[in-house]
Amino acid sequence: MEPMADVRFSGSGVALVTPFDERGVNQEALRALVRFHHAGGTDALIVCGSTGEAAAMSADEQRLAVETVVDENGGRLPVIVGCGGSGTREVAALAEAAARAGADGVLASAPPYNKPPQAGLAVHFRALMEASDLPLIVYNVPSRSAVNILPATISDLAAADERVVGVKEASGDISQVAELARLTAGRLALWSGNDDQVIPLMALGGQGVISVLGNVIPRETHNMATAFLEGDVPTARDLQLRFLPAIAALFAESNPIPVKTAVGWLGFDVGALRAPLVPLSATGAERLRATLTALGVELTS
Repeated sequence: MEPMADVRFSGSGVALVTPFDERGVNQEALRALVRFHHAGGTDALIVCGSTGEAAAMSADEQRLAVETVVDENGGRLPVIVGCGGSGTREVAALAEAAARAGADGVLASAPPYNKPPQAGLAVHFRALMEASDLPLIVYNVPSRSAVNILPATISDLAAADERVVGVKEASGDISQVAELARLTAGRLALWSGNDDQVIPLMALGGQGVISVLGNVIPRETHNMATAFLEGDVPTARDLQLRFLPAIAALFAESNPIPVKTAVGWLGFDVGALRAPLVPLSATGAERLRATLTALGVELTS
């Protein structure tokens, strides 16, 4: 067995939007986005997450998106694949496909709708690791999964298998993040899953963010996290506070409705959102455009 890729990174990983056209995944537009993030200082690429509308994609479409990103990336950045769904067998198959496509790691959330107990979550994550040799980042996002993955559950998983390398924490509960940091004692990389809490989480030992905001302002998002890592806390704090209005606008309606709209305004042919998502409201568009303009973002449409 070849050595596993290490997906630990610091700074800003971006949860990519997925461009669609009448055929399915718009590969050329997706390649253009990868190049945009190479040029923009992004530190890792996350494909087929909730921001990428993976729940509305077939398994074949997800495979094609991953293969496209891996190919265009050319090994420059870690490529991490979102593997989500309600059925453990189906999600394990996604993890296996991600490994075959050449990804560097998987990002796996709790199965939505089923509401498994903590013991069931452990069974789920172990099944993903049995299906794939890729390192695992646990994604705690109770607002979407309806289940909170407790710090003790994550700590136990990491203690039992070194392939559990990190956590994307989007519970919004800083006290829970602190407990997770205490229990794992530096054994796991921690990334904020909330763009409005990057610096608070990094103050507890986090490495950065897996970001929605970074789709639109990749360089600035990278700079915010990097400033903190380099000890320039005032700059990091000031950037976090400066970005808050835009972050609020990006989440005023269900993600990824606002951010995919914004990426289209940057000039990328991302296509329409897939049902049941609907276009951004006129009020939301006005608010989002105003906040991005205030940050100096050049919008082409």
